[in-house]
Amino acid sequence: MESLTPNLFVKDINATLDFYSRLGFQLAMSVPEQGERRPNGPLVWAMMTNGKVTIMFQTIESLGDTLPAIHRTDGGSLLLYINLTDIRSFFESIKDKVTVLKGLERTFYGATEFSILDNNNYVLTFAEHE
Repeated sequence: MESLTPNLFVKDINATLDFYSRLGFQLAMSVPEQGERRPNGPLVWAMMTNGKVTIMFQTIESLGDTLPAIHRTDGGSLLLYINLTDIRSFFESIKDKVTVLKGLERTFYGATEFSILDNNNYVLTFAEHE
């Protein structure tokens, strides 16, 4: 195995792109809704990156009947754990732009962490192992 890239199901791709842009992510690729009447419709899938971290976002509706077992409620039971360097500067740069669930804290296992809630109710925990 070489990598893992989560594909998070969201209600509004554009709002999600805006939120993750505030965290320093950049749009890498996107796919508009397709169809006879909407060849360039609203986005149904997008991929964003920040350093070595890549996250995909997709609307459940875009899967149609392909994967009927997929369903979710906001946020689901998922936490994304993202390692980074210079966590204090990153925290200061975003803390007033997002919902902070847990501020900067040193853990018993030696990491400095904080957690936020994204616009789709997913929990993101950022960590630096100093």
